[in-house]
Amino acid sequence: MHSRVLATLDYPDVLQQLAGYTVSARGKALALALKPVDTTGAVQELIDQTVDAANILRLQGGMPIAKTVDITPHIKRLEIGATLNGTELAQIGRVLAVAAAMKSFFADFAENAATPLRTLGDVVDQLTDLPAVTRALNRALDEDGTVLDTASSQLQGIRIAMRQTEGQVRSKLENYTRGKDSKYLTEPIITLRDDRYVIPVKAEAKNRFGGIVHDQSASGQTFYIEPQAVLELNNRLRQLQIDEKREIERILAELAEMIAPYSKQIAANANLLAELDLINAKARYAREIKATEPIVDADRHVDLIQARHPLIDPQKVVPNDIYLGKDFHTIVVTGPNTGGKTITLKTLGLLELMAQSGLFIPAQEESHIAIYDEILADIGDEQSIEQSLSTFSGHMKNIINILQVATKSSLVLFDELGAGTDPQEGASLAIAVLDYLGAMGPDVVATTHYPELKVYGYNTPQTINASMEFDITTLQPTYHLLIGVPGRSNAFDIAARLGLNEEIVDRAKQLLDGESQNLNEMIGDLENQRKAAETEYHELRRQLDEATTLHKQLNDAFEEFLQERASQLQKSQKKADELVSQAQDKADKIIADLRQAQLTGGTTAVKEDKLIAARTALKDLHSHTPSPSNNRILRREKKKQALKAGDDVQVASYGTTGVLLKKSDDTHWEVQMGILKMKVPQDELTKVKAPEDTEPKRHIVNVSNRGPAISPTLDLRGKRYEEAMHELDQYMDAALLANYPTVTIIHGKGTGAIRNGVQEYLKRHRQIKSFKYAPPEAGGDGATLVVFK
Repeated sequence: MHSRVLATLDYPDVLQQLAGYTVSARGKALALALKPVDTTGAVQELIDQTVDAANILRLQGGMPIAKTVDITPHIKRLEIGATLNGTELAQIGRVLAVAAAMKSFFADFAENAATPLRTLGDVVDQLTDLPAVTRALNRALDEDGTVLDTASSQLQGIRIAMRQTEGQVRSKLENYTRGKDSKYLTEPIITLRDDRYVIPVKAEAKNRFGGIVHDQSASGQTFYIEPQAVLELNNRLRQLQIDEKREIERILAELAEMIAPYSKQIAANANLLAELDLINAKARYAREIKATEPIVDADRHVDLIQARHPLIDPQKVVPNDIYLGKDFHTIVVTGPNTGGKTITLKTLGLLELMAQSGLFIPAQEESHIAIYDEILADIGDEQSIEQSLSTFSGHMKNIINILQVATKSSLVLFDELGAGTDPQEGASLAIAVLDYLGAMGPDVVATTHYPELKVYGYNTPQTINASMEFDITTLQPTYHLLIGVPGRSNAFDIAARLGLNEEIVDRAKQLLDGESQNLNEMIGDLENQRKAAETEYHELRRQLDEATTLHKQLNDAFEEFLQERASQLQKSQKKADELVSQAQDKADKIIADLRQAQLTGGTTAVKEDKLIAARTALKDLHSHTPSPSNNRILRREKKKQALKAGDDVQVASYGTTGVLLKKSDDTHWEVQMGILKMKVPQDELTKVKAPEDTEPKRHIVNVSNRGPAISPTLDLRGKRYEEAMHELDQYMDAALLANYPTVTIIHGKGTGAIRNGVQEYLKRHRQIKSFKYAPPEAGGDGATLVVFK
């Protein structure tokens, strides 16, 4: 992509925002140098990386990217055999430590996370872990590069001796600062001069302590003297300092020599960490601007749903649906100045650039992007004083370059095509340019004021008109893109509403070419028809939603009634059996007493056959569940509910209705549910009355709090992630209250965001015994079956 086009479409401004989310110097440099790629595989790989980073950000708060500096100069010095200082070696150690932490983090994530990684695992696998080198650097250096005592036993011994000698020197000097000789000092302190401990002596007493004068104050009143008593100790300390310096130099040289063979691996680690920093920044930037994963369309169809320009205030930006490449390849956009035409062009171009750079785009989920080899734009005033070019000449020079570069796989954006010259000639040139590109085949979006191009957009194949909506009531643009509706001039209406004399407006209309007037009237009628159709659509949609909700509630209420009735019958049966059992226990006791009396030789003999008859009669007091074959009402109900091919049935496990096709076996039926044919157990089927309206209905499952009945199935397809998670949470509570043993969550496949969110939610829920994807005939991994405890 040409750098001038990138600047025209505000791409560098997006990169500046992206760079603000990096944490390393190298990562920031990569962000600012990011360029779009133009192959489907490369774009998909970059998007997959961002998807992985977004999932890690959502589940773990992001990758453990630590702040590091660019170690490229250090590596170059290592490769030529140079010795690095402590700071440089510590910075290399920091890179190795972060690489090890990243490998450990991703290993834990892959083991524990419910969401598998798409591609980032492969990137992290390229990191080289050098534990021995890392340990050696950590043992020898602290974070700022200071060589530690643990670097070597010799260094540790030298520093112990230094501390002991320093203590002896300070002890002797404190005899002067605290004893009777302190009166000869300008102030009772111990200080350093030339790396040797001295005391500040008054000028008149400079010969009292002997030793060496190392310095004198500017006033000449103070001499910094090393007393004779500490000369030997200072000499010994100085020698130890020299030994320390030599040992540190030896240690640093040894460390540099140790890591030199791994310079390529360390450099590769630094580059990979910078790349991971950039990928993490993409995810953080996407969350900030509420961007979503774009779907790479293999057929090069653009379908941006509620697309927003990322650099405009979210509170002010007007989202627009932009689609291109399927039914038409050229869009001619007309509308008033300041109506949003240029921003719409830039939004399309910029979102394509972002997607081809692996960035999420500020649009709704399921938005599709095409892959273009070039995105070419003529937007803005191309007037150049230095080149003595007029506005028209500047535009034409740019258009010529575009025509030379464009291919069938390009996207071309023209702002005010043909402007800056005679209207008739400009319109003719614009039509000729569009014809030329139409024969070549790229996708083209052009804005214009010329009415001739409205006719061109209507009559030319693969071309469609569009406009920016204008509210004639408020005399303000709405910034909404209307594809399929050409823009019309509002000059007369605006002038009349602003108070221009009616006679002048009428005269102007008379002077207007009749064909242009008819065109404006036709466009006005189209706009009115569109608004009326839109209003009617929303009203019908509202009525359909209400009717669907009511139908669902009635079905749920009927199911609840059947369940409650069965439950009450079971409770009554159980209560009756308990009463009879109590009576039988008492009777058994009486009989046992009678038999005992007989055995003991009572006066009255009790015959055994009478005892058996009494026991049998008592057992017959038990209430038995009437069998359908012995109960006329149940027999009639069973006959009414008998299933046969062609019957409409309610499928309990899916919360929807279907039509019986044929009986698969003794316990299963083949059922047609919408476009699906499924094998369903007979005990999950309930015969329902066939609907009078033969028009196909779309069954929508809505979890509602208006009543106690809920469906055993929840459909989350078509919802945004946050809305779906909220609805899932409410539904699970309701299902638990309803004592459902199992429920089905339909989340679809799509991008996998809602499916992964459902799986993660279920994993954390304490009342869930198990969950798994539905069998292939029931939706496969587009639905999840949940079993409660």
